[in-house]
Amino acid sequence: MRRDEWDATNATGPGAGASPARLDGHRLVPLATALLQDDGLILHWSEDAETLLGWTAEEAVGSHAARLLTDDSDRPEVLELFERILGGKGWSGIVPVRHRDGRTVDLEFRTYPIAGPGGVLLLLATASDIAALHRVEADLAVLDGIFGQSPIGMAVYDTELRYVRLNESLARMNGLPVADHLGRRISGILPGINSTEIEQIMKQVLATGRPVVDARSHGRVPGDPRRDRAWSASYFRLEDSTGRVFGVCSSIIDVTERFQAEARAARAQERLATIAEATARIGTTLDLQRTAEELIEAVVPRFADFATVDLLETVLRGAEPTPIPEDRGAMLRAVAVGEAYETGLAHAVDVVGELSEYAPGRSYTECLRSGRPLLRARVDEEVLRGLVASPDRVAPGLAAGIHSYLMLPVIARGMVLGGAEFIRMRNPEPFTAADVALAEELVARTALAIDNARLYRRERETALTLQRSLLPQEIHRTLGLEIAYRYLPSSVTSEVGGDWFDVVPLSCGRVALVVGDVMGHGIRAAATMGQLRTVARTLATLDMPPEQVLTRLDETASGIGEGQFATCICAVYDPLERTLQVASAGHLPPVWVAPDGTPRRVEMPPGVPLGVGGVAFESVEFSLPEGGMVTLYTDGLVERRGQDLDEGIDLLARTLSGPGRTLEESCDAVLGALVSGGSDDDIAMIMARVLPLPADRVATLPLTGGGRLPGTARRFTRAALDAWGLGALSDYAELLVSELVTNALLHADAPRRLRLFRDRVLTVEVADAGGQAPQLRPFAEQDEGGRGMFLVSELAHRWGSRLTRDGKVVWAELELPFGTV
Repeated sequence: MRRDEWDATNATGPGAGASPARLDGHRLVPLATALLQDDGLILHWSEDAETLLGWTAEEAVGSHAARLLTDDSDRPEVLELFERILGGKGWSGIVPVRHRDGRTVDLEFRTYPIAGPGGVLLLLATASDIAALHRVEADLAVLDGIFGQSPIGMAVYDTELRYVRLNESLARMNGLPVADHLGRRISGILPGINSTEIEQIMKQVLATGRPVVDARSHGRVPGDPRRDRAWSASYFRLEDSTGRVFGVCSSIIDVTERFQAEARAARAQERLATIAEATARIGTTLDLQRTAEELIEAVVPRFADFATVDLLETVLRGAEPTPIPEDRGAMLRAVAVGEAYETGLAHAVDVVGELSEYAPGRSYTECLRSGRPLLRARVDEEVLRGLVASPDRVAPGLAAGIHSYLMLPVIARGMVLGGAEFIRMRNPEPFTAADVALAEELVARTALAIDNARLYRRERETALTLQRSLLPQEIHRTLGLEIAYRYLPSSVTSEVGGDWFDVVPLSCGRVALVVGDVMGHGIRAAATMGQLRTVARTLATLDMPPEQVLTRLDETASGIGEGQFATCICAVYDPLERTLQVASAGHLPPVWVAPDGTPRRVEMPPGVPLGVGGVAFESVEFSLPEGGMVTLYTDGLVERRGQDLDEGIDLLARTLSGPGRTLEESCDAVLGALVSGGSDDDIAMIMARVLPLPADRVATLPLTGGGRLPGTARRFTRAALDAWGLGALSDYAELLVSELVTNALLHADAPRRLRLFRDRVLTVEVADAGGQAPQLRPFAEQDEGGRGMFLVSELAHRWGSRLTRDGKVVWAELELPFGTV
């Protein structure tokens, strides 16, 4: 019979397509099959036969089994056995067989003589490895021993989640015999545990095949009906090699003690979490009330159903707290109250802002005096009477269900600042010693934050007072220039800053605009700001150009102390020339807006901050057309976290663009666009717009013509003053003009211009080409000269000189008659 004929007719015969089965994911013993003719010729050779002996089907089929599988010495005995088998009804036994690699393998055979096509006698043989069989038997014995002897509960369930098998350990855990479990579900025999949840997990394992480890169950079982217990179970699906699902297997251990330890650890962890959360929440601001509210938010409802914080009235007034005398009560004001639900305690405690007096003998007062916690784990009417400030609060407290009370003094640096109360109503657990320790930790953190806020409030008020006193109290009107300004302290509760601005009137109608920012905060920064502002104002009034003002300011800042740096910008505007001269010491650039509303930054040498020392400063000068506007500011206006500084300056420029707004409206628009959400730093800002200069305020005479100039200048002066209605000043003014022009002729050799300027005072100025400032010189009675500047000093309200690019200007001021504008 050919092999292809056998395969075609017996494709479903014994052993056809057989593959080894699996047990719990492990491969069982391969079962080899072979079909032989009566002469020993191999007709069929299975895959497992190839696995056991190494011969492929191509090598085995068509060969004689005795020659292929036995040695010469064993072959006669094997052929004799083969003859007996063909003549009998079947045989089983162990025969050593030669492997393809030459070694001998002991196989257990089972043979079946069968009739083939046409009545031909054939022999079907199956064989398995004896050693592998012994290993499987040992494994099964071990598994059976584990299941039966393990102290861990074990069970097997079918696909309907009914018990198929369980060990005695599990039966003892449940308190029921093994037989009472078989064929029933968990929900049917253990109604006191969370069986629905357990069976849901088992269904999930059946559906997905994914094991579940450490699934927790809890409740009471018939074996221990008076105590809650807990178990940890692991589940995995049972299936064969074809993927057919048989059920679920579980292993279960009692973890009641561990569960209880975990519960205690969870409570401890919760306390730590409360502390961690409170630490992050409490003290985020330097505000007394907000800090107390943060404590309330941290403990309600997690720790208490109701909580209050009251502070001594002396603390709220900013005074130093003192010990409470034995014979005196305590005056406290409620600053924070919180509840987890509508408790009904509104009539039993103080509302926020209300002041209460606790008598000397009250428990609350004694607690404040001693500085020790007050715990009343169980509260009844008698206990409550000793706690409340007045008897009429007892009934509302009892009606609200107060059953446990804890009060702690709010103590910082050894001083009692107030008290914090914690109350439980719906929470059935009374306060314990562990709760006291937790509350002490939270209240201590709160107390320190409250005391820091108290000290900060006092320092801030001092610094603010100092800062306000150092800022300009009045901005004088300046002819030819409209000025508006804003000064905003930081919107957050932080230390005061060192920002400042100043508008300094100068001679000849000029004005100096100064904006600065001391680096740092606090009283030191405010004091440094005051010193620099005073020096800057003094230097500006000496007619120093901006770059020299900054140079001297730099020397001042360097001498104040190490680490005292400041940025500053100084600009001097001349309304007669319509020029602006600007110098910067590390400050942000001004923003210029043309009359048509086009904005741009003023490009200028930035310089280094004041206090660096030894660095020269430069100034730039440019003309300002009528209607133009310039803005000076500190970085608090344009600097924001996470935003590039240039973005803030560009937004400022865009906000300032466009005509049609007054300066005050422009200031409000800038603050609305850039500071709508508040600023972390102080803000100082000055806006100045060029106005037309009235023609009746200025009179100018070019000085040419040699020695007749003094007379010409006097006549010009008298005529101008008469036209302005200031004839009463003509004599003084003529004398001043005569002396100033004569002095220019004698000592400068090139007088250029006489100018009269009427503003708050009458200013007489003479420009010349000289570079030497005039000085008062001593003279004798017999001297014929040298008295000119002395006369000027005596007649003028003020006088002085300033250098210009092409010489100098000497000026003198006369006060206007009362009522003259």
